[in-house]
Amino acid sequence: MREEFPYQEVRDKILEYKNITILTHLNPDADTLGTALGIYALLIQDRTKRVEVVSASVTMPNHLDFLPNYKKIKHNIDYSDSLIISCDCGSIDRLGFSLDNRDILNIDHHKSNNNYGNINIIRDSYASASQVAFELFKGIYSINVDSAICFYTALLSDTRYFTTSSTSGDVFKVALELVELGAEPYEVAHNFTHRRPLSSLRILQKVLETLTLRRDAKIATIFVTKEDMDATGASSADIDGIVDYAKSLITVEIAIFVIEESNGVRVSMRSKSVDISKVAVAFGGGGHRVACGFSLKQCGLKETIDTILIKIEELGII
Repeated sequence: MREEFPYQEVRDKILEYKNITILTHLNPDADTLGTALGIYALLIQDRTKRVEVVSASVTMPNHLDFLPNYKKIKHNIDYSDSLIISCDCGSIDRLGFSLDNRDILNIDHHKSNNNYGNINIIRDSYASASQVAFELFKGIYSINVDSAICFYTALLSDTRYFTTSSTSGDVFKVALELVELGAEPYEVAHNFTHRRPLSSLRILQKVLETLTLRRDAKIATIFVTKEDMDATGASSADIDGIVDYAKSLITVEIAIFVIEESNGVRVSMRSKSVDISKVAVAFGGGGHRVACGFSLKQCGLKETIDTILIKIEELGII
């Protein structure tokens, strides 16, 4: 699985620029943030360069504030002439900025990535974007402790604590390398599992009250209203992973989580084994075979759920 990477091409592209902008995707999770901050920790070692790490989203997952350089994350791009490095983002619109005529190094692990970069490092067999970044940058730089912590955190998160189908022997080899480089498994796990805000439990209760089983209990749907998000004080980080509760039911093969937003809905889908990525693609989204998502403008919760169920039937998935 350890494929060859275009080390020289990437090295030359980085050397070409004095300014570098590292971007996360909108509604950042641990993989996009861990990957971005891991790369940032490597690039700032070169004192001849100016490096910024930017997220277009203002609301951030606070439980990740233990990551080195977390406080350096900005929400606007300051450099107009920088090399863009995108992290864990399948399409350019999910970066949240206008990037016309910009050189982009696109680092990702989503099969649905549409190769919007000048250099595209996409490895859909890898468990996380951080795994891709680690394998790429260790051929260019000496990986330091700060970078190892960030990459390990992202890997732990995107494999759901090494429980997803993407977890392989190579994943554990990478995890071991990162631990040997200085990542502390207990510290990272503690920050994920013992720092939950009260709002995350309140919104979990609200969401689970909406649980509905369909198609002989093979499909579970849950949703959250914007009103409930506001009432509980919950953020996007607080609902990350809730869809897995629905998937965990013994009869359920597909879990659908619909999140109401100000101008439409966002959908997160999970499957135990069947390929649901084609559902996301049909609605302009993407992701992995068993984990994907998409957004719909000007759509309501019930309308969205009904539309997805019809599409699943049309595609003959269940």
